[in-house]
Amino acid sequence: MALRIEQFPVLNDNYGYLVRDETSGKVACVDTPDADAIAAALDRLGWSLDLILNTHWHPDHAGGNEALKARYGSTIYGPQEVTRIAPLDHPVTAGDTVDLGEAQFTVMDVGGHTLQHIAYHDARDAVAFVGDSIFPLGCGRMFEGDPVQMWSGLSRIAALPDETKLYCAHEYTAANARFALSVDDAPALKARAEAVFAARERGEWTVPSTVAEEKATNPFLRAPLLAERMGLAGHSDPEVFAAVRKAKDGFKG
Repeated sequence: MALRIEQFPVLNDNYGYLVRDETSGKVACVDTPDADAIAAALDRLGWSLDLILNTHWHPDHAGGNEALKARYGSTIYGPQEVTRIAPLDHPVTAGDTVDLGEAQFTVMDVGGHTLQHIAYHDARDAVAFVGDSIFPLGCGRMFEGDPVQMWSGLSRIAALPDETKLYCAHEYTAANARFALSVDDAPALKARAEAVFAARERGEWTVPSTVAEEKATNPFLRAPLLAERMGLAGHSDPEVFAAVRKAKDGFKG
């Protein structure tokens, strides 16, 4: 593995990520939730910032673009929608690649949370930075997209190799686990939820997770298996996913 990933909490429940290609020394940050916190982490590590990789346009993902570009001269990549609130140098879409030294990220279409939401997948290092598309035991709200679009994006993530580590943008896992237990009784989910609750009691992070873990326990990826339980036998996968997402939106547990 040639990437070094520095993860740190910012804002209320976001994570910041600095990614360094150890061969070239080139550094990227994935999203810019808090420019001051990112700059402090760079100073602590003695790094500069070559690239900014935005996943979508929301302020807790692109709000620090301008300040960081002004300070470091960073080149900003992301979906075109980022220009709604922040500077962007290179718009990218599904299938494009972004090089960080010798590391290469392939852009994935994971729209649904926002229409142009993307993820960055590095196959060599088996990592994907997924923003708000998928979380451990959860997924993002559909603020702009529809169930067909979002189910398609989640299916692309599920098709990545099982060992792929998924770095999402928020620590939502305990709340996601409580909802997951309300719609799914898989033994693997129960065991994972217990581990999540214990980890959070100890103040430990639950991010990243892996594709294998999410396929086994995430109710949004398991939606087709929950069709009968949800009273939707015979419905399409996106329809069942939509029902699970609606149930989560109204969940008060």
